[in-house]
Amino acid sequence: MIFVAKTAAFGTWESPITARVVAAQGLRLGFVAVDGDDIYWLEGRPQEGGRNVLVRRTPDGQTRDVVPAPFNVRTRVHEYGGGAYIVAEGSAYFSNFSDQRVYRASPGDTPDAITPEGPWFYADFTFDRRRQRLICVREDHGVEGREAVTTLVSIPAGGSTRQAQPHHAVVLASGHDFYSTPRLNPDGSMLSWICWRHPNMPWDGTELWVADVGDTGLSNARRVAGGPTESIYQPGWSPDGTLYYVSDRSGFWQIYRASGSSDPLVSRDPAVAGAEFGRPQWLFGWASWACAGPSRMVVTYTRDGRWRLAELDLDTGTVRDLVPSFEPAEWLAATSDAALVIGGSPTMPQSVVRVDLASSSVEVLRSSSSMTFDVGYLSTAEAIECPTEGGLTSHAFFYAPRNKDFAPLEAEQPPLIVISHGGPTTATKATLDLQIQFWTSRGFAVVDVNYGGSSGYGRAYRQRLNGQWGIVDVADCVNAALYLARSGRVDRSRMAIRGGSAGGYTTLAALTFRPEVFEAGASYYGVSDIEGLARDTHKFESRYLDSLVGPYPERQDVYRARSPIHFIDRLACPLILLQGLEDKVVPPNQAQMMADAVRAKGLPVALLMFDGEQHGFRRAETMIRSLEAELYFYGVVFAFAPADPIEPVPIANV
Repeated sequence: MIFVAKTAAFGTWESPITARVVAAQGLRLGFVAVDGDDIYWLEGRPQEGGRNVLVRRTPDGQTRDVVPAPFNVRTRVHEYGGGAYIVAEGSAYFSNFSDQRVYRASPGDTPDAITPEGPWFYADFTFDRRRQRLICVREDHGVEGREAVTTLVSIPAGGSTRQAQPHHAVVLASGHDFYSTPRLNPDGSMLSWICWRHPNMPWDGTELWVADVGDTGLSNARRVAGGPTESIYQPGWSPDGTLYYVSDRSGFWQIYRASGSSDPLVSRDPAVAGAEFGRPQWLFGWASWACAGPSRMVVTYTRDGRWRLAELDLDTGTVRDLVPSFEPAEWLAATSDAALVIGGSPTMPQSVVRVDLASSSVEVLRSSSSMTFDVGYLSTAEAIECPTEGGLTSHAFFYAPRNKDFAPLEAEQPPLIVISHGGPTTATKATLDLQIQFWTSRGFAVVDVNYGGSSGYGRAYRQRLNGQWGIVDVADCVNAALYLARSGRVDRSRMAIRGGSAGGYTTLAALTFRPEVFEAGASYYGVSDIEGLARDTHKFESRYLDSLVGPYPERQDVYRARSPIHFIDRLACPLILLQGLEDKVVPPNQAQMMADAVRAKGLPVALLMFDGEQHGFRRAETMIRSLEAELYFYGVVFAFAPADPIEPVPIANV
């Protein structure tokens, strides 16, 4: 039998990748770790209200939850969190989201709190075996009206609410605005860490410090590397006591040894010239290297927007790719014979995998999706470079519409969705993302833009956004869309832009300051008033805008000139806004006042606010409603009827 695809308009194609499937298969995997022969990772489960569950896999292949409900392994340090647990000597120590206390979970026992109730948040733990204590980052929110005080502290590991009073932490290092990555050398005699000061972010300038460790505190603290214009990332110790770290002093994040040669470890391998072995540290606990014995590392690096997993020979400085088709994410651990990593491929969802270092064979320990998708419904990313302002080029991944069951109408070009990623100093990936496939399998083209300011292309590319937020990012998104339209790959009259957080700001700025380009937009917890954000956000990002826009209030004029809320008169197309009501990063009033202003102007606008959601949606019901609402909205704007049955969205001024 010969199969003939149905002919239908773009946007109306039926797809097995529904919003419900996206949410159900949206398990968030992260923070893999090893303790003895056991492997651990976190699972963010949308079906459990977004709860983060610590999971253990034993050598016999059995997988069990370590932390029972309602415990939620998530810290609020920096609000974005990360580094919320550590496992040592068979016990797990973790921050619990609801009260931000540190708990110890031992096999067979209910978790015990080992820190008292109070205004303290904890993250990024290391275990001091010699002294049976934790060393970690602590945020103290105890003084109302004053920003949190961040320090390095120690916590005795043996406290318990059942056996004795929980212990107060002892401050080990203070004086900087931020601390990160405390790590002990193998014999516990030395501690390394990163610290930095306002207005720098960790990808701008950080310092690497080392100190001698005693039973009562630290001594002989000294700066080893870094400064206000050098970003240090992931310091750590090898089994033989050598200190390694990542620095971008060459213009690219490279791995260095703290003693000996000042050259990066891979300086002699031309195969990785221009590669980056680091990431912008938005979350604690991210890793791009792990020792697999005294003479080799497992490393992850990116080049041309694609991440790779490799083995680094520490004696020769040569790099050997392990699984070329696999793209690792932000978490990595290693044993003497294997890499434990989370990642995926263009057709493989994010998974926890074990990679044998001798054979490069891959064993999937846990997949974020229980479904297998026919490749006939999956669109594969095409890396493109787009001409943009100033004679420069920007980077993006293009996804053409793909659905094996459907063919387009004759001479019809697909509508385009431009995605502006959050951060803005992050980067989008080319691995399988069911949210993107939700759109492409319905007949949309998608371009996911790594605009100037994105990481993975060197420090100079990251710094294109300095002082230019709302200009460079907007120009690169606009020019990616116009480039595709000129090449005849998308419909110039049906182009939309969407983004979350900083990407939501880029979306609103593009619609406001370049109103001739897009016909619709979707902002997820985006910023409409950057001046308001400068006055009302959390400590970690409270001075971020100094580099992106300028110092505030000295450059208040620039803040107002870049804020879409002040230029509603320029906006000319429909807009949908989606916002969590418990967002501490971008306050909900940012979406509310934008919706009110657009409604007052008479343009079509929809606003969906979600109880219980913070910055980034984690609940299955929210994911389903927001994705379906956005599709419904585009159907109204572009005059097509989605195949999906969708609860109507109230849209003002239609």
